[in-house]
Amino acid sequence: MSLPDPVKSQAARLRGRLAVCGMAAALALVSACTVRPLYSNQPLSPGSQLSASAELASISIKPVNTRYAQQVRNNLIFAFGQGSGEPASPVYTLDLGVSELVESAAIVQVQTQEDEPTAGTVTLTANYVLRDTATNTVIAVGKRSIPSSFDRPRQEFAAYRAQIDAENRAARELADLLRLSIAQDLAKHGKKA
Repeated sequence: MSLPDPVKSQAARLRGRLAVCGMAAALALVSACTVRPLYSNQPLSPGSQLSASAELASISIKPVNTRYAQQVRNNLIFAFGQGSGEPASPVYTLDLGVSELVESAAIVQVQTQEDEPTAGTVTLTANYVLRDTATNTVIAVGKRSIPSSFDRPRQEFAAYRAQIDAENRAARELADLLRLSIAQDLAKHGKKA
């Protein structure tokens, strides 16, 4: 029978202490994180009297000019109000600008002398400014972007319809992304106040 090596046992104890310290530091970092459900009755910000869903429902969105921007706006109105429409007396107003970029994603030769695009990508980009209606102060400014791919068949109407469907998909996803982003902006704004 042999005795334990004092150098190895000292190194093992040091590693054990470092592991315990590392775990304590990790727990301290994780405990600082707060996660709140967006659909809860709790307010987005500590000083607010409104629940998260009521605060989002109090946002009015200004009119837009293009078809795809209107799709984003309609999806946002539905998401903010949870199907009830725009508020009668809004607390916040949202200026929304949506731009579109359509690109050919793949070019393949299809039984002709010329190359024809067979796939495309629609990218919708939204710039927004959230303002307090009473004071007209800017609460948040942001920009979000979503791509959506589509197949381009050889028939002209089918290609046009595929692009419209891709725009509609991108508008739904962009509205969801904007809703989450604006909820985060309102929560940050409440912490500063």
